[in-house]
Amino acid sequence: MTAPTTALTTAPSTEPTRRPSTAPAPRPSGASATASPLRATRAAVVLAAGHDAASRDLLTRPLGDATVVELAVATVRKVVDPRRVVVVVSPDDPTVRELLGEDVVYVEQPEPRGTGDAVLAAREAVASVLGVGADGPVLVAYADTPLLRPESLLGVLTRHTLTGADLSLLSAVVDEPQPSSGLVVRADGEISAILEPEDRAGAPVGERPEVNVGAYVASPALLFRELEAMAAGGEHRLTELARRVIGAGRRISSYRIYDTDEVRGINTPDELQEAADVVLKRLFVPTKNTDTKIVFGTGGWRAVIGEGYTLANVRRLCQAIANETVRQGLDGKGVVIGGDRRFLSRESAIAAAEVFAGNNIAVTLLPDDVPTPLVTFAAPYLGAAYGIIVTSSHNPPEWNGMKVFRQDGSLPLDDETDRYQDEANALSVDDVITLDIDVARRTGVVVDRALTDPYVDAIERIIDVDAVRGSDLQVVVDPMYGTSQLTLGTILSDMRVRSEFIHAAHNPLFGGVAPAPDLQRLSTLVSMIRQGGGRYDLGMATDGDSDRIGIVDETGEYISTNDLLLLLYWYLHEVRGETGGVVRNLATTHLLDRLAAHFGEESREVKVGFKHVTAGMEEIGAVLGGESSGGLTIRGWILGKDGIFACALVAEMLARTGKRISELRATVYEITGRLYTLEAGVPATPEMRVEVPRRLAAEPLTHVGPYPVVSVSHLDGTKILLEDDNWALLRFSGTEPVLRMFVEADSPEKAGELLDWLRGFVTAGV
Repeated sequence: MTAPTTALTTAPSTEPTRRPSTAPAPRPSGASATASPLRATRAAVVLAAGHDAASRDLLTRPLGDATVVELAVATVRKVVDPRRVVVVVSPDDPTVRELLGEDVVYVEQPEPRGTGDAVLAAREAVASVLGVGADGPVLVAYADTPLLRPESLLGVLTRHTLTGADLSLLSAVVDEPQPSSGLVVRADGEISAILEPEDRAGAPVGERPEVNVGAYVASPALLFRELEAMAAGGEHRLTELARRVIGAGRRISSYRIYDTDEVRGINTPDELQEAADVVLKRLFVPTKNTDTKIVFGTGGWRAVIGEGYTLANVRRLCQAIANETVRQGLDGKGVVIGGDRRFLSRESAIAAAEVFAGNNIAVTLLPDDVPTPLVTFAAPYLGAAYGIIVTSSHNPPEWNGMKVFRQDGSLPLDDETDRYQDEANALSVDDVITLDIDVARRTGVVVDRALTDPYVDAIERIIDVDAVRGSDLQVVVDPMYGTSQLTLGTILSDMRVRSEFIHAAHNPLFGGVAPAPDLQRLSTLVSMIRQGGGRYDLGMATDGDSDRIGIVDETGEYISTNDLLLLLYWYLHEVRGETGGVVRNLATTHLLDRLAAHFGEESREVKVGFKHVTAGMEEIGAVLGGESSGGLTIRGWILGKDGIFACALVAEMLARTGKRISELRATVYEITGRLYTLEAGVPATPEMRVEVPRRLAAEPLTHVGPYPVVSVSHLDGTKILLEDDNWALLRFSGTEPVLRMFVEADSPEKAGELLDWLRGFVTAGV
């Protein structure tokens, strides 16, 4: 990394104003800004003039969602009060000012006399922003090193204060030092010298050398006194400051960086492209304790408990939704709130109720644990503005989250959830209004009310309960330690279905596995049916919050949701006499399209996310909508997936047809033929998220192995369409750090070939 030889001039402006709201909003990675008292005692100087027109142009080029200079300054503003950030600019180009707005202080210098001289030009501005007599530390950083993380700047500032050093600097441990880098030399652990390139000939370089990054911290008195003395001797390079301090026997400290991506300077277009890759990768790096942003995926907000998922974030999100409720004039309708069996779900539901109550919005608080579909149902049933449930669905037990439903029971679309999360992330704890739950209950603002009976009654008005009675069905149900026992158990009892429940206890750890009803996690259910000697007609499973279904047939074979959707679509048309098309997401079987064509009905493909399925159903008047991951609903029922309702519908199908699952599959396959699906997932590394889309764009696909490509869809991920309804899909999950791969083909062998090809494509060059 080469420090820019920035040039500056003229008197500084010392009356900072707020940055205009129309300015671009950079999205730097790292720690969020805090109101730390230490932050208010610091100042910063950012060198952003560039040594020529080309270097200034690079500073204003796009980098991620911002520009180079915006990202660099935004990172500094994370650790220094924005009102105390001084940006050194060129008088020849107003672009930096236009990008940053008037929320920082500017100084100029007409002659490009070096970086030390550039910092010296900021002397009066620093004195002004710190205040008369203040001697708080001054951070000096470069605008052409925008990849520094806030944690690194905070690290060097903190070290400077804790060690009482005269000067502190950022250093980096690298594999190979750049020719322009200053080499840090240590003696007994202390910095004893910094060797500039011209001094490094013959100097020993360790296995992992340490280099000077070029960001410094010092008191304003020392900083400007030494720079002035250097300038008097004709020295204008800031890098000489450290050598001068060391030579005087003063104490110097450092903070080491080990992520070499941080120290990339941007001095050429190629370096800018490399930096863009780093910024993109950082968007996908799982953050730890420094980033607690609320981010909605395809199925609501989910995060690891104790990191992103905290009660503070629950309150902030609920305040944002409460604000939206008031803005829309829906506050008189109230909200309904429930929680599942996960750790902190009950406490979170109460915290949410306190926020809405604090905003004068009445709350119906569902007691105990409830399934997600019950809350989906409850919103329109009560006429509530929103239905909210605390759940992380089928995620592992260390996760929790929230799903939000509109007053018609549908999931909000992306533009709505973007508004919720953006407003919530902009709120501080002090912006949240709450009312103590005991007071809220006593005054009737929060009412505890069970809605299990209305929900069950509504299902039984659609399901033909009488047709199932007398069918002598016997089933095993695995709720996966989730929430379907009461509701599904009641419905099966009303149908006179003999049912045995397993894994029904309250266990927030879900037996140590993610509560997803797929083959890998239903081994107990499969074993019970296989060992039952033909006693059981069916195995049913629901996921942790009961909106997904899993089915095992009478032989113990796991039935994919693709096949289940196919059977139910056939049943609704051929036995119940209902007409209408079908909607599926793009990862779901094309056999549904074949069956729709057979019925003379429309089929519709949509993006992943059940909100897109229900929106598509409304558009074409579909009778069924579903997704291969286990979610489905039918026309006339709730605008969301419901595993409990689905289980009841499957029982009705078996009773009314008098056939078992294996027999029904054979009947439908005679109409549609067979296609075989496979899927797999691999951890989505940040490098993979950058490289895979780039290679897909750079290498137009003509064949997948020996099979010609008919077309490629980028509706959601990349779907490669082959002949005869065969296809392959690559898609990064919206709720987990996983790259998902799906294929469908004429034979199991061909499906295996396609999946192997996808795996090879994904791993090649990553």
